[in-house]
Parts: sequence; C-alpha cells; structure tokens
Amino acid sequence: MSMLRNFFLSLSLLLLSNGAVFADSTDPLPSWNDSQSKQSIMAFVESVTRSDSSDFVPVAERIATFDNDGNLWAEQPMYFQLFFAIDRVKALAEEHPEWRTEEPFASLLAGKLEAALAGGLESVLKIVMASHAGMTTEEFEVIVSEWLETARHPVTKRPYTEMVYQPMLELLDYLRANDFKTFIVSGGGIEFMRPWTERVYGIPPEQVVGSSIKTEFEMEDGRPVLRRLAEIDFIDDKEGKPVGIHSHIGRRPIFASGNSDGDLQMLQYTAAGDGPRMMLYLHHTDAEREWAYDRESSIGKLDKGLDVAAEKGWTVIDMAQDWSTVFPAEVK
Repeated sequence: MSMLRNFFLSLSLLLLSNGAVFADSTDPLPSWNDSQSKQSIMAFVESVTRSDSSDFVPVAERIATFDNDGNLWAEQPMYFQLFFAIDRVKALAEEHPEWRTEEPFASLLAGKLEAALAGGLESVLKIVMASHAGMTTEEFEVIVSEWLETARHPVTKRPYTEMVYQPMLELLDYLRANDFKTFIVSGGGIEFMRPWTERVYGIPPEQVVGSSIKTEFEMEDGRPVLRRLAEIDFIDDKEGKPVGIHSHIGRRPIFASGNSDGDLQMLQYTAAGDGPRMMLYLHHTDAEREWAYDRESSIGKLDKGLDVAAEKGWTVIDMAQDWSTVFPAEVK
C-alpha cells in the first residue's frame, strides 16, 4: 500500500510539474516567428518587470506608445482617414453645388482622385476640413462609427477595422498583461480614432494622442456642445509626437513603436530617457501578404529611420520574416 501511495504521489508531482512547464511555455506572441525581434521584445519585457532585475521599472513608468497608421493597422494604398474624408465629401456634395467647379472637389466628385490630390497638402487639407468640421464632436463620433460599419478597403474588401495587424494586437495584450499602459500616438485625427480604438485595440479614448482641429464651446438649444472648426489645432507627427506625448501623457515612454520617418522623433525621445528602453520599427517587407515599401514610398516612408535604427541598434521587425500571420482573418 505504501508503494502504491508513493507511486500516485510521484505521478501527481510529475503532472503538476508538467502542467507548470506547459503554463510557463504558453506563447504570448503566437503570430510571431521565433526570430531575433520576438526574442528581443520578450527579453526586454522580462528585464523591466522582474522585481529582482537591475533593469526593473515600476509599474507607473511602464509607458508604451504606438503609431497607428502602418504600425497597428495598414496604410496602403492611402491613409484610411483620407478614404473617410473622400467618402464624406461625396456624401455632402448635394449640399455644396459650388464643389462642381471648385478644386479639389470637382476632380474628386468626377472620380479623378490623382488630379484631386495633385495640389498636395493644400488639397488634402481642403478635403479634410470640408469633411471633418462644422459638426459637434458627438455628431462626428457617430459619423465615424457609421462609416466604419459599412466602408471596405478597396483592395482586400475587408472592413478597415479588420486591416489591423494580429501580431501587434498580441503585443499590446502582452504588454498590458505585464502592467504596461499602452497609448496610441499617431498623426491621424484624435477624434477619428477615439470612437473605435478601445473596441479594436483595447486602448481607451483617453490614451489616444493624435492630430486635432480646433473646437469651441457653445450652447445649442440650451445644451452645451463642442463644435469642430475648420482650423488646424495640432499636428501630431514628426517633431509633434514628443510634444503630444509630453502634453497628453506626462511621462516619457520606455517602449515606442512606429513604422515611418514620421515616428523617428518619438523613438529618439524614448531612447533619450534614463534606464532600459526599447525602440521598435516595423519594416513593411511583405508584398505577398501586405505591401512592401520603405525609402521611396509617398506613404509611410521609412528612410532616415532605417539608418538611425541600424546605427543605434534598435529592433526592426521584418514583416515577411518575423510574422507568421499578418491580419486577424488569417488566424485559424
């Protein structure tokens, strides 16, 4: 009887041990290949969260910032917010007969997108202001949410909120599971992103930093509202990103992730802090599953950032090599 009891005790200990090993070996980043990029990320997170580590970082200081366009969701063949703006112009065209002869609206309504955008930033700003201003903040939130319900990507035909990167969703979850606070710091419009980022990324609206237009307080039928004006307030891109981080977050990140030269200053600002830091660049190298572009691209250009990353030893994700899955729809 004693031998039998010892046998079951040993078996129980073995099963418990195997169970512990299995639990510990559960992969928090299953859509990442076992590459140097993945190993670097996990090693960094372990080093800053282990209490006996010389690199330990208190929970309050575990700030991680992520660019959105091209970093959390796709940005080709055009920034998704610009697709939204163009659709809004078309929806509002009947209210603006003057647009039939006024550029860039005339070309846009005639289906000549290239001609409509030939004026560069000036044309884009006209389209954005015509489509983003003149309503209350609450009305704009409804408009954005309704557009996302019906709009589809012109190439993949997926909803735009399904054009997010599965490996980055896993990374956000992994960081939060280790008591990081995750923020979006994007050149996109702050009020364009806030209606959906919590549902899609788990990032609440108060943790979204972005470009903005001016708003003003007014009473409308006895009710206080904020009305959106056709005037730029802040551009959260390039040098603006560290400014936005300082203004909205108040702490320097220890982890920053981007994909273009527009994110370089955010990564530099992160790197300049004391203690352990991780700077992450996503390099679009996968023409088969997504798009391949970098130094010559008019959208999401990654040129100087690649050189600085190589010089400083920052982690550069090779999408084709480092990710076994790109979009959530591919997950079996």
